[in-house]
Amino acid sequence: MEHLTKETFLQKVFNYEKNKQWQFEGELPCLIDFYADWCQPCKIVAPILEELAEEYKGKINIYKIDTEDQQELAAAFGIRSIPSLLFCPKDEQPQMAMGALPKDTLKQVIEDVLLKNKKEEVVTNN
Repeated sequence: MEHLTKETFLQKVFNYEKNKQWQFEGELPCLIDFYADWCQPCKIVAPILEELAEEYKGKINIYKIDTEDQQELAAAFGIRSIPSLLFCPKDEQPQMAMGALPKDTLKQVIEDVLLKNKKEEVVTNN
């Protein structure tokens, strides 16, 4: 799990200085955890995200952004409460979820939002 700064965010997720419209820069879909060290719910989510980073290694990237340290990034996304989780699919608009979500909910969102393009749909012609 990688901690992002503004510079690495612009390279790996979205260069909002260059593009007005959302354009994902990354190789893999990602989940970004906007957190702060003093936040209790953030501390609850952290080990769950560590587990998910292992489970989905090679399929998605999980990043963390310290809202205290990276205030410009937090402001760019209008982060008002933490934890806030930003789900960034490769070819669609990102989706934000707020609060300390349980692992099964996070897995469901990862599967539905980030990995849905991976599922092959079987079309039959009658």
